[in-house]
Amino acid sequence: MSHSYSSNVVHCVFSTRNRIDLIPEQKQELLYAYLYGIAKNLRMEMLAAGGTRNHVHILVALPAAKSLSDSVRDLKANSSRWMKENGDDFGWQEGFGAFSVSASQIPVVKTYIRNQLEHHR
Repeated sequence: MSHSYSSNVVHCVFSTRNRIDLIPEQKQELLYAYLYGIAKNLRMEMLAAGGTRNHVHILVALPAAKSLSDSVRDLKANSSRWMKENGDDFGWQEGFGAFSVSASQIPVVKTYIRNQLEHHR
């Protein structure tokens, strides 16, 4: 087979080290933008990003040739380095949650992710 098609959309959640509030509200949108950039560089399509002071939700379409665990590892490693370079004592907790999302549910999950601050109030 010379061509492959894959539709692998995943809702991932990962937390800060010990679930400590390490992501100040004024830096959250910058972090999400940075995650979008990392994803683009890794040939992933970031569909949504959101979260709170102690965890992040992302909705990402993974390429066929990249594993979920490698993708999340790369997103966490690069974003952690960026946070540290910008003066924060920062780290992600080990592990993550990941849930496949069908095409029909993508709009619902995007809304859920983008409304995390309100959801956790």
